[in-house]
Amino acid sequence: MADITQAAPVTRPKIHRAPFRWGAVVNHAVLIAGALFMIAPLLMLVQMSTIPDAEILRSGPSLEIGDRFGANVDKALFGSMSYSGETTGLNMFRNSMILGLGFAVGKIVIAMMAAYAIVYFRLRFATLAFWLIFTTLLLPLEVRIVPSYEITQKLGLLNTWTGLIVPLIASATATFFFRQFFMSVPEELVEAAKIDGAGPVKFFVDILVPLSRTMIAAMFIIMFVYGWNQYLWPTMVSTEEGKFTLVQGIKQITQSLEGGHIPEFGRSNILAVLAVIPPVAVVVFFQRWFVKGLTDSDK
Repeated sequence: MADITQAAPVTRPKIHRAPFRWGAVVNHAVLIAGALFMIAPLLMLVQMSTIPDAEILRSGPSLEIGDRFGANVDKALFGSMSYSGETTGLNMFRNSMILGLGFAVGKIVIAMMAAYAIVYFRLRFATLAFWLIFTTLLLPLEVRIVPSYEITQKLGLLNTWTGLIVPLIASATATFFFRQFFMSVPEELVEAAKIDGAGPVKFFVDILVPLSRTMIAAMFIIMFVYGWNQYLWPTMVSTEEGKFTLVQGIKQITQSLEGGHIPEFGRSNILAVLAVIPPVAVVVFFQRWFVKGLTDSDK
């Protein structure tokens, strides 16, 4: 009689499905909504720059797409707002870039040197000097702009890049952050540099500067945006149209909107979008270093 064997039942592996995370959905929804809320005004400016100025003046903002975008871009970049022909969008963009980079680089260099002297040189009044520098944060530009302008005028620095940048090149904020960063550098590193024969300049250039890359990036973002957005100081110091910045140019067009002629909405919108691009690009490029420079303390 043949043996009848029963086959063992086949067990299928259980598939474990990850639970649906509503928290992640809500987080992404909030981020997307915030991004759209920030981008919508820029998209509206671009859309309105495609419509003729007379139609905007007659009918107001609309959602239609016109055919004036190329003409308005050409007018904003290459057209001058004055008889001198120097207040073109590209010239003002260049001037704003010079001002932003000059502020950023100058403030970082001065702040690093000041913080280095306060932390590593055994000065009797180093702490007092630091707190005197720090208290200048209580004095905004509007408070000290008149004496600063008077000194700039007496030195003959009006309508010069030196007069635009140097009087505001000191930064208590950057000095404070670099001082805190230098104080967190291990003392063993300083002693090792002394044993290797590194002098003050070599220690600063070869050791502290490379260690401060993330902090430099963080300060560069803050100081570049600060210099790029300057309006009051360039307006007082520079009266030459060849040194007008984008912010000044946009303000000029805004003032002309109150006149009797047709306002140049298209040109002002393009210049406004152009003024936003460099600060956003700097923040995006240095974003990781910016966060690391303000939060990371590992050396």
